[in-house]
Amino acid sequence: MDKSSIELRSVNVTRYVTPLREGGSMPAIAEADDGFLYVLKFRGAGQGTKALIAEIFGAEIARVLGLRVPEIVYASLDEAFGRIEPDEEIQDLLRASEGLNLALHYLSGAITFDPLVTTIDSRLASQIVWLDCLLTNMDRTARNTNMLIWHRELWLIDHGASLYFHHSWQDWQKQAIRPFLLIKDHVLLPMAADLEKVDREFRAILQPELIESIAALIPDEWLKDEDSFDSPEEHRQAYIHFLQTRLIHSEIFVKAAQDAREGLI
Repeated sequence: MDKSSIELRSVNVTRYVTPLREGGSMPAIAEADDGFLYVLKFRGAGQGTKALIAEIFGAEIARVLGLRVPEIVYASLDEAFGRIEPDEEIQDLLRASEGLNLALHYLSGAITFDPLVTTIDSRLASQIVWLDCLLTNMDRTARNTNMLIWHRELWLIDHGASLYFHHSWQDWQKQAIRPFLLIKDHVLLPMAADLEKVDREFRAILQPELIESIAALIPDEWLKDEDSFDSPEEHRQAYIHFLQTRLIHSEIFVKAAQDAREGLI
């Protein structure tokens, strides 16, 4: 894939519609100057820009692998929003989020995926499980699937809990080659019978230059406040190294997922 083909649009938030209080980071539905509604994720929320970085990596890697994810955009929030919001908690969040945030296209009318209602074939289940092993995404459980059915198709949402190692960066090089043990709780693991085949296919797609092009989407301003690195570029390269190393050693997380699956079926 050509690096220039991976890019994000930019919008300006024009109207705060309503908070989505079921999300721990208090995302909101908002309207932008392109006329569309978005699920707005705030840089001033609890996990800060790390959740936004994880969202970009998760969504864009999923997209290039052929999985369905809502379009994500850079979303600029004007300081005026914090002044006019009557709810003090939301007002504080808006003020802390002035500037560049992230938003996902709002899938109006979508319903939450329920494995008891919708059957997912083994190939698609294996693709999603493999993706979440790569990303160390702990947030695709039966309690919170982070998947939607929209126009009779499965869409993946909310990858902000991925790459959890970056909240401390402790031993991150070693974590890159560790199995993802929390995959045992993945809602689709019992159906994921094609992990080895998917592993071969997805490793062939995710070439180093593709990971680099996705990492280039991360704004420098989101990479500045990390004491573990001397510059935004060094910080960015650490993400690249982590993901590329994890891909090289994907047999480790694939085997762990297979073992966890055998314990369930």
